[in-house]
Amino acid sequence: MPSVALALLAVLALAGTSAPPRDTAAAAPLPVPPAATPPMGWNSWNTFGCDIDEAKIRGVADAMVASGMRDAGYRYVVVDDCWYEPERDAAGNLRADRARFPGGMAALGDYLHARGLRFGIYLSPNVRTCAQRTGAYPGATGSGDREVQDARTFASWGVDYLKYDWCSGGGSTRNVRAAFTAMRDALAATGRPIVFSTNPNSNFPGEPGESESWCGIAHLARTTEDIQPVWDSGNRNAHPMGVRNIIEVHNGLADRVRPGCWNDPDMLEVGVHGVNGYAGLTPDEERTHLSMWAMFAAPLIAGNDPRTMSEADRALLTDPDLLAVDQDPLGAAARQVRGGDHQVWAKPLHDGTAIALYNRGDTPARITADPAELGLPAGPHRARNLTDGTTGPLTAEVPAHGTVLLRIDRAGVAMLGNG
Repeated sequence: MPSVALALLAVLALAGTSAPPRDTAAAAPLPVPPAATPPMGWNSWNTFGCDIDEAKIRGVADAMVASGMRDAGYRYVVVDDCWYEPERDAAGNLRADRARFPGGMAALGDYLHARGLRFGIYLSPNVRTCAQRTGAYPGATGSGDREVQDARTFASWGVDYLKYDWCSGGGSTRNVRAAFTAMRDALAATGRPIVFSTNPNSNFPGEPGESESWCGIAHLARTTEDIQPVWDSGNRNAHPMGVRNIIEVHNGLADRVRPGCWNDPDMLEVGVHGVNGYAGLTPDEERTHLSMWAMFAAPLIAGNDPRTMSEADRALLTDPDLLAVDQDPLGAAARQVRGGDHQVWAKPLHDGTAIALYNRGDTPARITADPAELGLPAGPHRARNLTDGTTGPLTAEVPAHGTVLLRIDRAGVAMLGNG
């Protein structure tokens, strides 16, 4: 087995204690292991659904470059469901929909790579993908027992990221693990480092993405049902999910997060408006969305249309201070240290601490963090406010549904008691 494949297995195996990979031989790690920090990119589903084609994906890629999204770290361009011909070819190979992607997927990958982007694609381990299962797209092209064949196809196309969606109402968690593990091993055997993103919740009872760790099987695993551009759907962990609902699910899931193993609270709805009957999030809700995903060390996969996004959405998505919290190399996730409507969350950083003052309530509030609940020594402390750039005490006026992030850098710890 090529050394790069063994390295991928090693990275995944070290991330958790679930079923071991089939080949556990030791190998030196890759120079840049897949998903050493939470992946950042864009996915076609939230805005376009099945309405995708080659020109649209290329246009989005160009806009990601021109807008600064690529340079801010959004590198993966993930083509979600409905990219394929409804049936495989005579040899059982997947193929691109020839009307929608006349140039083929390898050419699309080349286009993305030439622009400093990475190529992501979608598939399901069962007979049908999600769109095929619901009747939104014809055919039956799920991976089934063709993991090795499909993994080789993806590698030959230059794929860098696979979103693998359960999309079946039957089976057990054990079935899901076996199917995801088979594709993990098949991807590793190609010798190409491919980020493996899984969704064990899709049409599956019990929400195993929340209740179980998938470290060792996937680089990132969905924790919730699908997000929509809404603040509160009223669901605990059922379709559809709002931003507030997903934040609540993530209270208590920090222990499983580490480099190479990320909780995935689903894609970003920043700038997604008028989709599926939802008006979209307010600016304060969008800031909470991105801020809390950063606190969770979550993958940041944008779901808007970069070709038409507003300057405000571009500025938020590329905010260097928020992205630095998400991409911190320590790879830790935040813990809730105070609940209720006026919450405080703390996230260890490699050089300090990030603090989220999160107002879940419907009216503005002044929220102050207590040094004791953050594990800091008694006395006055000062932090940088990542919303307005000021430096001051651990307090802020937080709008309804809003969040203010504070950052204390380790370099200033010796001065914290000076007020």
